[in-house]
Amino acid sequence: MKRLGALLLLLPLLTGCGAALVAGGATAGYKVITDPRSVGRQFDDATITTKVKLALLRDPVTKARKIDVDTVNGVVTLTGAVETEAERRRAEEVARSVSGVRAVVNNLRVEKRSFGRFLDDKLLTARIKTKLIAEPGVRSLSIDVDTVNGVVTLTGVVPNKEVHQRVIEIVRTTKGVRRVIDNLTVQGMR
Repeated sequence: MKRLGALLLLLPLLTGCGAALVAGGATAGYKVITDPRSVGRQFDDATITTKVKLALLRDPVTKARKIDVDTVNGVVTLTGAVETEAERRRAEEVARSVSGVRAVVNNLRVEKRSFGRFLDDKLLTARIKTKLIAEPGVRSLSIDVDTVNGVVTLTGVVPNKEVHQRVIEIVRTTKGVRRVIDNLTVQGMR
């Protein structure tokens, strides 16, 4: 039985998936180390995010696949495009009902988004993330970037006001950005 367990552990390495697992693990490890929140707080926030996503998936009114959920210090941010105001309000209600949620920032927009616009938003998000990675002193993995119809929502923790201002300026001046919603938290400030 022990051999079977060892074989199952080695199976991803033998099939070529090991590199993806190792790279994914390394990225997750780096994110944990560079995030200014404690590991316990990061774990609590990840748990809340998962619970909110599951609650949205179970809810018959909300189309959860179109809603991005991020949590920082117990504050849940909802981002995305929904079809009706009722769906927007319901998503917020569902998020508030999850244990551990301190507050909900509802950045859901009521509007249709074409597939072409969806792809443009993904490309814009990638450009912004690339700029943030290249910026010295910015812990880019501690910043979540979501884009809906050219409106960029930033969520996460930055170490100080200077980095905060630099991040906002980088995003604001990126071609294609219509507006920036700043949900960043400066470490040590609430």
